[in-house]
Amino acid sequence: MDPGRLLDDIREGYRMTEQEATSLLNIRGREVFSILAAADDMREKKAGNIITYVRNQNIHITNICKNLCGFCGFGKSPGDEGAYCNDREEIEKKVALAVERKVTEICLLSGVHPDFTIDSYEEILAWVTRAAPGVHVHAFSPDEVAHASDRSGLSTIGVLERLQKAGLGSLQGTAAEILVDDVRSVICPNKLNTHDWTKIIREAHRMKIPTTATIMYGSYENAPERAKHLSILREIQDETRGFTELVPLTYIHTGTPLYQQGIARAGATGLEDILLIAVSRLFLDNFKNIQVSWGKLGLKMSELSLASGANDFAGTMFADDVSRDAGAESAEYLDPVVMERIAKDLRRQLRQRTTLYDLL
Repeated sequence: MDPGRLLDDIREGYRMTEQEATSLLNIRGREVFSILAAADDMREKKAGNIITYVRNQNIHITNICKNLCGFCGFGKSPGDEGAYCNDREEIEKKVALAVERKVTEICLLSGVHPDFTIDSYEEILAWVTRAAPGVHVHAFSPDEVAHASDRSGLSTIGVLERLQKAGLGSLQGTAAEILVDDVRSVICPNKLNTHDWTKIIREAHRMKIPTTATIMYGSYENAPERAKHLSILREIQDETRGFTELVPLTYIHTGTPLYQQGIARAGATGLEDILLIAVSRLFLDNFKNIQVSWGKLGLKMSELSLASGANDFAGTMFADDVSRDAGAESAEYLDPVVMERIAKDLRRQLRQRTTLYDLL
């Protein structure tokens, strides 16, 4: 494969194959810079010269989880030291703070509590929507939908219908990790499989429930498996156009069992982080938005990512216990003033957006 010719072809509208994406993910040396430049060209073509962000707040419901994935330092079993499940009063207190901060999105983060049913999820949505009328609620993963289905005797479509009626604005495309079952059997054996994740995402999109798309990379998978994951996302987007963005999530290894047991390596390298962003931009020709997860990457790597194909600075967040518990050093709050400084350094314009990418 001639990388230069491939990049020229992509600029002219050629759709990259999975094998070509694998080849680009494996490139090292000076040729990396030509990939980053091509991805930045594609970003400008697809998303313009704007860097977006959403004013949001993460609210953590519980760290009690049925899955206890090896890549996660957040989840606890019932009875473990530090295990918690916030009640109505605590959740409403956090929602009131979010409203005071004038957020446009509340993002609910949670372990998959073994006792939760569809009634539990509806109740949580009711607490949030009553306390924050008009604020978009971005919540729950396909794994939580599957769990509610199993616990409640409903189809996954039935669960989605009830969540939508209860005030769900968009579904999180988390629990995807790597959509290759051989990898999932090692890093998240208790989660739903690839088929079920994609089925629930397609169901949500057909119901006009938008979702994010995620990839959690740098633990146990290899470049062909990353490319396979991106191929699955592109295929779904061809069918539904229901993904709002891609959210690449670099594996934070320090506090996770997978790394401590010697199964996973010490996360992705800086080159792998940048190439994942760039190749995703070039491969996912049907995605407009690619996000940087500044809480995981840090601000300097985030700026480089924004110069390598990404166009979205994620959100203000105000808290990310999941990343912090895994070992991320800076995962609390990002002031738009700091985002503005980085955007100016890149000669681009910072704009606040809604969850669904309407500019404010």
